[in-house]
Amino acid sequence: MSFIQAALLGLLAGIGIWDSRVFGIMMIDRPLVLGPLVGLILGDFTTGIVIGASLELVMMGVAGIGSATPPDTVSGTILATAFAIISGLDISAAVALALPIATLGQLVGILDRTLNAAFVRQADKAADRGDYSGVDRALWCGAGLFFVSYFVLVFAGSLLGSAVIGAFVDRIPQSVIKGLSIASGMLPALGIAILMQLLFDKKNAAFFFIGWALTALMGVNTVGAAVIGTAIAYTVYHYTMATKEHAPAASCAEPSEMSDDLGGEL
Repeated sequence: MSFIQAALLGLLAGIGIWDSRVFGIMMIDRPLVLGPLVGLILGDFTTGIVIGASLELVMMGVAGIGSATPPDTVSGTILATAFAIISGLDISAAVALALPIATLGQLVGILDRTLNAAFVRQADKAADRGDYSGVDRALWCGAGLFFVSYFVLVFAGSLLGSAVIGAFVDRIPQSVIKGLSIASGMLPALGIAILMQLLFDKKNAAFFFIGWALTALMGVNTVGAAVIGTAIAYTVYHYTMATKEHAPAASCAEPSEMSDDLGGEL
């Protein structure tokens, strides 16, 4: 693989990691999109489409819920597709190769989020001073950290090859991986706590406990909980609309009833 191709793959990784952070959700970070783009860069568009579609089926359920850090689909897809095209790997081998690379990208993402805490503090201080340009600089520094880290990961991985990347992942101490996994496992609870701080009140407290009871005590899966929640929301919506429709009629009927009563008394 040439230096220019590796640099282009690195730029593609930076753009892909910016998809949900700068560009909005345009699905650039999905394997179904990244695979063909890698194929274009390396001159094998057909293989890029096939591997991208295969990795999309594997990583379709990978999503960041709350503050959780999932395996990185961007670096996993780009490097696995690139290695498969360069080395002539089959689809099953490419899929198997994508998983450890995505795990390495996950560790990089956790590190980036940890370092971004410093930029968040800078943004808070700038906001307290009314320095809006300072807030912009802090936020762009955080986004730039993601771009640079994933550019370096994919660029270096493209030049070094799959064997070096696999050996590097195997050499990471288990204590480090375990510590990062524990820290990552605590982040979803933090994300849920932040959401509950914004949404939790006396009116909807019952719905939180109903969802907890369904999933934790009764073992209802995500699809079942979603169906039950949709049914409850539908019922509450129609009950609320019916109450609003009857309220004006009742208020309009009150003056006539009062006039009839007054007329009868007069």
